[in-house]
Amino acid sequence: MISIVIPCKNEADNLPLLIGEVHAAMDGRDYEVIVVDDGSTDRTPQVLADLAGSAGRLRHVRHDRSAGQSAAVRSGVFAARGAIVVTMDGDGQNDPAYLPRLADALAAAGPKVGIAAGQRLKRTDTRLKQFSSRFANGLRERILRDGTRDSGCGLKALHTELFRQLPYFDGWHRYLPALVIREGRAVIHVDVVDRSRRHGKSNYGILDRGLRGILDLTGVWWLRRRRRVVPTVTELGQ
Repeated sequence: MISIVIPCKNEADNLPLLIGEVHAAMDGRDYEVIVVDDGSTDRTPQVLADLAGSAGRLRHVRHDRSAGQSAAVRSGVFAARGAIVVTMDGDGQNDPAYLPRLADALAAAGPKVGIAAGQRLKRTDTRLKQFSSRFANGLRERILRDGTRDSGCGLKALHTELFRQLPYFDGWHRYLPALVIREGRAVIHVDVVDRSRRHGKSNYGILDRGLRGILDLTGVWWLRRRRRVVPTVTELGQ
């Protein structure tokens, strides 16, 4: 089974079309969709209840208050029943057509690869957001050397067991390639095409990615430095 994890906050207008696209993209596969409602104050709970009634593969996980995108992703990962988790944003900018491509790329790559990370082409964000993203990704690459030009893309596929082992912190979802490398696994990339947001505005702003990102980057650098050797573990005598 593949678990599709979608963190969202106040995306009531985007969810009906997005969930329909996810079901169409995953048609014929064994999958579930877990939408993690990060303390939404709009009609998101009712919309998800209506959608769940008409589509049995949809699960609704709710935070009683907003805890941030990383916390929402983590809640979805721990609720997942599938062997592979594929994440995507809930604002409609990530195209669900890439969900099976990411899952297939990860499965085909073998056990030495821990993540298939989407990398966006033709960005549709504002110029300010694009500039901040390029700056953050460039700084991260120079320090962490994770070979990923766009770690902020919401489209990623990971083995569920590995995902749950990664050290957690707020902002964690933007450093998944580097954290996977820390566990001795490799990273592969899949180019994806970004879309424009249909309704509403972003609920996780530039401040979250900018000022707080400097502290997060320092922390991930420290974590990488503190684990230089990842042994292969084998139990003998069986």
